[in-house]
Amino acid sequence: MNLLRPLLWKLFLLAVLASSANAQAQQPAAAAASAPAAAEEPMPKPDQYSAKGADTCLRCHDDESTTYSAGALFSSKHGQRGNKRSPFGANGLQCEACHGPGALHARTKKASAINTFKPDSKVSLDARNQTCLGCHEGNSRTGWHASAHERNNLACTDCHKVHQRHGDPVLTRTTEAPVCLACHKEQRADFQKPSTHPVRYGLMSCSGCHSAHGSTTVAMLNKPTLNQTCYSCHAEKRGPLLWEHQPVTEDCSLCHTAHGSVRPALLTKSPPLLCQQCHSSAGHPSVARTSNSLPGGSAGGSIFVVAGSCTNCHSQVHGSNHPSGVKLMR
Repeated sequence: MNLLRPLLWKLFLLAVLASSANAQAQQPAAAAASAPAAAEEPMPKPDQYSAKGADTCLRCHDDESTTYSAGALFSSKHGQRGNKRSPFGANGLQCEACHGPGALHARTKKASAINTFKPDSKVSLDARNQTCLGCHEGNSRTGWHASAHERNNLACTDCHKVHQRHGDPVLTRTTEAPVCLACHKEQRADFQKPSTHPVRYGLMSCSGCHSAHGSTTVAMLNKPTLNQTCYSCHAEKRGPLLWEHQPVTEDCSLCHTAHGSVRPALLTKSPPLLCQQCHSSAGHPSVARTSNSLPGGSAGGSIFVVAGSCTNCHSQVHGSNHPSGVKLMR
């Protein structure tokens, strides 16, 4: 009995110690279970910028494709860190300078939380364009608000592409025309005609004659008049000349069409019909009334109605400086 009592006592002490340790282990778990759930991080506000700027954006937008390049921006003026006017310049907002506050977009991954510059963007067309015009409103873009493109609700990003590996297509002469002709389908057809300006070959661009951002002239021409626009390339037709042909000094489009024609020299009509819009055919054998009036016919025929027609003789139709060139024949 004396041996059994100490043993029972030790067993009792071990049971007490084990119970105490178990209770202490359960207290933190119970406290954690009874404590209120930790508050979740508050959702960023729509006007809140991301903390790390472009580093936050590039975690997702680092892909490369034919229509988008993450690295292309850094080879353009928009990505120059040494340019204080650049979004990536000193104290610039980087991607968010154009796309707006991006903290909410980075958190939710929803396109509606940021300015995507796409037609379905939550940002209005005027606001999207103003993002660009805030920096690019000077020089040739001062007339944008009175332009045909603005009246037809075009966005800057409908023509300009910033995130492309080979640069903005409309800023390169060889790739500008396809962008314009995607909308101007009538002109696209004209440039496929036999007689055209060499736009489809990349030797001329639409902006060589037209100002896409607005102009006070007809068809948004670069120069004050159509003739001055034509003289930019065709300086030899400018004059002044001793003997002038009135339609030439008045309007080039009286005889020529600008984009393309099925007739030589982009003429609107074939001579002699073109010439006879102003010059009467009376008394001048310039009209073939029947096949007999053509060369080889029984009536003797007239050379005036074949080949160059009127220009067979009146070759200097744009004017002459020759003392005897009153009839524009030399």
